[in-house]
Amino acid sequence: MSKIGLVDVDSHNFPNLPLMKLSAHHKALGDSVEWANGFEHYDCIYMSKIFTFTPDDNNCYNADVIYQGGTGYDMSLAERFLLKNHKIHRIASLPDDVERCCPDYTLYPQYGEAYGFLTRGCPRSCAFCIVSEKEGRYSRRVADLSGFWRGQREIKLLDANLLACREREVLLQQLIDSGAWIDFTQGLDIRLTDAGITKMITAMKVKLVHFAWDNPNEDLSKHFTDFKVRTGFDVRKLQVYVLVNFDSTHEQDLYRIYKLRELGYTPYVMIYEKETAPQKTRHLARWVNSKIIWRSCPRFEDYDPKRG
Repeated sequence: MSKIGLVDVDSHNFPNLPLMKLSAHHKALGDSVEWANGFEHYDCIYMSKIFTFTPDDNNCYNADVIYQGGTGYDMSLAERFLLKNHKIHRIASLPDDVERCCPDYTLYPQYGEAYGFLTRGCPRSCAFCIVSEKEGRYSRRVADLSGFWRGQREIKLLDANLLACREREVLLQQLIDSGAWIDFTQGLDIRLTDAGITKMITAMKVKLVHFAWDNPNEDLSKHFTDFKVRTGFDVRKLQVYVLVNFDSTHEQDLYRIYKLRELGYTPYVMIYEKETAPQKTRHLARWVNSKIIWRSCPRFEDYDPKRG
């Protein structure tokens, strides 16, 4: 029996799915699994980091081997990194048998939802996103809902573009049949919501439907209008992520935001590389994302950041 240690570098503010799958895999082998600390010796430690802006974990761990993985690590440095420290290895993805494991939900008892992917990959190849490069330039089915859902009341899907998958109707029907609340955390592709797909989405239990309008040079107004007309959802149930500080002007940002308000959607500003964003862009995000300010001050030109 091996002793396995886990390190969630990003913190415990959101369940780390790779660590949950690794825990389930090793427990099935009879190994002991725990959150790693600096006082114990481990046969193996897994460190997972999702976000590039998260500071590295510089704690000293005692282990025969340490594996680091996740989009927060620069995999292009892996070979150079291994030359310096042969005990630490960087891995780009989980082995297939681990990827197929049902997550060990006991790692994060504070969260009662189910988490997982039904599909991987995305055909959009957006310049700001690593999904197409990392997972492939097409959306493919990788699991059924039964692979990670154990009857929880809410299901949080992490798929990058589920609607681009050829088998989307099968997967959407599984979500409908679950009777659970569905949260498409990464958003749905509004361009792929034809009448049939829209009908399936309305058949689900959803508190909020997320979309994204990232490209300022692509006008998605008609798609948003059609979806709203077909569903009858009001503004409280419709949210759109608006990417700013990436290949867009302030005027283009304002156009998308004002247009979404006009169409009956709630925008949510996502700042790309926030540390490089100009002050005006940060003020724009605060004006939009603080709903008290958003409702009381309809135009950004009238917003006084010193007062709100």
